[in-house]
Amino acid sequence: MESIAVWQGATLCGIVAWIVMASHLNVTRKLRSFFQPWVARHVINGTPLLLQIQKYEHRFLDALFSGLSCVVSVPFYTAFLPLLFWSGHGRLARQMTLLMAFCDYLGNCVKDVVSAPRPSSPPVRRITATKDEEDNAMEYGLPSSHTLNTVCLSGYLLHYLFSYPQYEDASIKCFGLALVCLVVVLIGLGRIYLGMHSLVDIIAGLTIGLMILAFWLTVHEYVDSFIVSGPNVTSFWAALGLLLLFAYPTPELPTPSFEYHAAFNGVAFGIVAGIQQTYHQFHHEGVPRIFTPQLTILTFVERMLLGIPTILIVKFCSKALAKRILPVVSNTLGIPIKSTSYIPNLNGNGKKSDESKQSGYIQKLFFFNRTAFDVDTGIRFLQYAGLAWSVVDLVPSLFSYVSL
Repeated sequence: MESIAVWQGATLCGIVAWIVMASHLNVTRKLRSFFQPWVARHVINGTPLLLQIQKYEHRFLDALFSGLSCVVSVPFYTAFLPLLFWSGHGRLARQMTLLMAFCDYLGNCVKDVVSAPRPSSPPVRRITATKDEEDNAMEYGLPSSHTLNTVCLSGYLLHYLFSYPQYEDASIKCFGLALVCLVVVLIGLGRIYLGMHSLVDIIAGLTIGLMILAFWLTVHEYVDSFIVSGPNVTSFWAALGLLLLFAYPTPELPTPSFEYHAAFNGVAFGIVAGIQQTYHQFHHEGVPRIFTPQLTILTFVERMLLGIPTILIVKFCSKALAKRILPVVSNTLGIPIKSTSYIPNLNGNGKKSDESKQSGYIQKLFFFNRTAFDVDTGIRFLQYAGLAWSVVDLVPSLFSYVSL
């Protein structure tokens, strides 16, 4: 117990120390000045390769690569992970959720530190078939988040499957590895074909993804053990989530990357808080799993029909509640706040502010110079935390109540 408490304190103090050091030494700007010209040069030099690939333009390829991009996007994983929890694979679901949050945070940090451009369009043809792709195009380029996330999550899923005795056969392992490699190649090629990334972005996503996956495979057992049975889990994760918001680097220009991180940071906190409270009820290794007599396909469909509307209602209510409570709390504490989208009255005439949401490490932490804190960040965090909590606590309670 004492060693865990020391580890928790050391982790939080280390993050605070990094925030202070990064602010005083301008770490982000120095790293950007070193990496950005090099990456930008490779993006420009890689344009002929993109144009060569796009010469094979075809409606089938447009649909194929756009569809693959949607399947491995953050919104897809956000919708898929609740179903994984409700299917009885709780350990896999919580590990993939936390790994997704880890990938999202590190990947977006690198994006905003380097602030490297995407391929110029024109001459490159950029295909954004969905609103999500349009938002992605507003982010910086390096690394490719789609490639990074695909490497980590498909790699971890493969590791999870190989832990079962029925998948120990060498031919099955070779087939699984080949399938994962094929998916990664198609995703990387698709990001180039769609004009969203240069080759250097894909290589960076692949490299960083492999490094994250290797690290996660060494610590995932400890992380899972801590979440389900460790002391001070919820309070520690709340402090960790808060500090990670402040530790996020300031980009050269505002991008949606910070918003995505704030949302998935909230998801991770909600999952951890809910699991800590209900592990022995709904998420232990002995719960019924899909494709067994205890959890048939029909029962799983009934779970989806009940669970999905419930978490959407909780998401809406969490947002509404946060919009009412956070401004009151901030005003009570004397914290200057603004809102760029959720509460127009806090932003003068209701117009969006052009000021970056990431105003600086120390200013955000201690509100030096009366810098206004963007309350949208807190609203988004609580909104998605409420959604995630409902996935692992409220909805399974409803399942138990109606005997699903």
